[in-house]
Amino acid sequence: MHDLTWRPLTPQDAQASADLLNAMETVDGIGENYTAEDTLQELIDPYADLERASLAAFDGDVMAGYMKIRYKPSAEEIHRVFLDGGVHPAYRRRGIGGVLVDAGVAAAKVVHALHHPGAKLVVDVNRPERIAGLAELVRSRGFEPVRYFQRMEHSLSAPDGAALPDGFVIEPWSERNDEDFRAVRNAAYRDCWGAVPMPADLWRNKITNQTFRPEASFLLHEAGSAIGMLVTMWWEADTEATGVRDAHFMVIGTLREHRRRGVASVLMGHALRAVAEQGYDRASLNVDSADPSGAFGVFEKAGFVPTMRYVRWALDA
Repeated sequence: MHDLTWRPLTPQDAQASADLLNAMETVDGIGENYTAEDTLQELIDPYADLERASLAAFDGDVMAGYMKIRYKPSAEEIHRVFLDGGVHPAYRRRGIGGVLVDAGVAAAKVVHALHHPGAKLVVDVNRPERIAGLAELVRSRGFEPVRYFQRMEHSLSAPDGAALPDGFVIEPWSERNDEDFRAVRNAAYRDCWGAVPMPADLWRNKITNQTFRPEASFLLHEAGSAIGMLVTMWWEADTEATGVRDAHFMVIGTLREHRRRGVASVLMGHALRAVAEQGYDRASLNVDSADPSGAFGVFEKAGFVPTMRYVRWALDA
């Protein structure tokens, strides 16, 4: 590793980051492809402190590996910090991953002390379980599996044709109702494991960015009040790499007091029909396997099938 240059990431590393992630995809096969615009969006995340909490290894102009920390905008008893990273396939088995994980844990402690020192710090790694060597690496640093998430896919061959129930009104996203979308998401996710409210700056960075599909994102009203929402994303790089146009339902939320009334099913049925008409080849989503609202069963009933499992690894730091 002595021949590598180590420094924090900067927004100018967007193309090098995309090149690294796409090289990783050729070996890991987790269905994640990137453009420089996609990686730039992550590098300018308002809750990613690149100067204090990122590190990349370079071999000339080639990024051999990286890590970055994203802290939470708010925290109560527990502050769950995300550690993201990876190593180029040509540079694996040289100890780079271990250096990056150790640096990530140290950086997590720095940003935690700056932003939420009164809470308990937990460092999270969330990656597909199929990535070779990852489990061994994080276990060697004290991480333990604490949660499982499932990617599910829908072929769109027979989207639900159920009619909209009386009293429900669905409208697509617009600048006018954007704040309603965010408000429903924040209220609906209050009791979701590990979730915190998304402030407006994070919403703009993570949701209404270049991958957002407003024409396939919907708000459900009843009696004039917004009670459910669904947000769809599409990654151009994935379609270029696979030839498959995938509509990813990134966020699906129903206000707690309106659950078990079919709100999510109505939204999904509407969105599935919409994306099929808009020329998508497939729909996908990720779901917490232990979601207390029974979301996995709802999605399965709608025609989604599980395709890949993610593991949430956690370290009490």
